[in-house]
Amino acid sequence: MIRRGAGHCPGYEVPPGCRVGSPGPVPAPRTALLPLRGATGVRAGTRHDGDVRLEPITWERLTGRLADRIAALEAVDGGPWLRVAVDGAPPARPGALADRLADALRVRGRPVLVVAADGFLRAASLRFEYGKQDPDAYYDLWHDTGALWREVFHPLDPGGDGRVLPDLRDPEADRSTRSERVRLPPGGVLLLHGPLLLGHWFPFDLSVHLRLSEGALERRSEEGERWTLPAFARYAREAAPEEAADVVVRADDPRHPAWNGSTG
Repeated sequence: MIRRGAGHCPGYEVPPGCRVGSPGPVPAPRTALLPLRGATGVRAGTRHDGDVRLEPITWERLTGRLADRIAALEAVDGGPWLRVAVDGAPPARPGALADRLADALRVRGRPVLVVAADGFLRAASLRFEYGKQDPDAYYDLWHDTGALWREVFHPLDPGGDGRVLPDLRDPEADRSTRSERVRLPPGGVLLLHGPLLLGHWFPFDLSVHLRLSEGALERRSEEGERWTLPAFARYAREAAPEEAADVVVRADDPRHPAWNGSTG
């Protein structure tokens, strides 16, 4: 239940079918999560995780295969830019994968802009209105989704100028970063990374979810961050990121990732 009327609907634009103060519809499962099959059935070496078949892979191979897939994509809206999410709780290190993907895409000749969702946090007076360790406030209020729509996604709409604001607020100083806009050339790729990215109707052309089990998330979270655990449990229930994402990567053991091997 969304409390305090916060909801998931962007503050400055409400997508069709979204009611302000409501969580919106849970995304339907995608065919990208169908089991991998080879000549003799499920590929050897895969692991079953719920309804998802997971194939062990190295981070290097994973990065290369994702970069190949992104480089071959066309934007769903027909525009000249791609928008890719790397979604995951902080212990899953989504920023590290986004940086690796950026390097791999540049080698493939694609301009890339990496943007951290945490660069679009709301002012402390809003984030901490219900205390500094309120899981529902973290889920509903901390990230300025309206600013992400306005400053990051809309400039990449068809007919946009491609000039993206890379960050809005310094969370440590709690003031505007006053960063200059960065022009992403046509053919470029936006890589947005951070937690709780799915379920906001953001127009991603590809979404990657770094999954941590409840136990792994608790083990790998720093002591001072464990108060956020109920927010991620709520995210799993309400946004269903493992069903909504195009690609799911299990990162419980950072040395041995596994993924659903989706080629979409």
